[in-house]
Amino acid sequence: MNIYVGNLTFDTTDEQLRQAFEEFGEVTSVNIIKDRYTGEPRGFAFVEMSDNDAATEAINSLNGQEFRGRTLNVNEARPRTDRGGGRGGNRGGGGGRRSW
Repeated sequence: MNIYVGNLTFDTTDEQLRQAFEEFGEVTSVNIIKDRYTGEPRGFAFVEMSDNDAATEAINSLNGQEFRGRTLNVNEARPRTDRGGGRGGNRGGGGGRRSW
């Protein structure tokens, strides 16, 4: 199960986060999200656990708990959706009158 972990301090390390979740079961990966331009942490991460029951227990136990001075926001990660920004798309607009 993939788990979203929010409200992390900006100096939280992968190892610290791994240790917090390993109390509940095997952690297969930890990914602290960083800004693509500055490389600085953005204050949230994704933790993947191999056992769904252990992951559910971790979510229920850690959500709302203090970790390194902050209250964690922990829940099952939702699949990423296309937010539609960026290039392309039909956004209309243009302005002015067109004569063809």
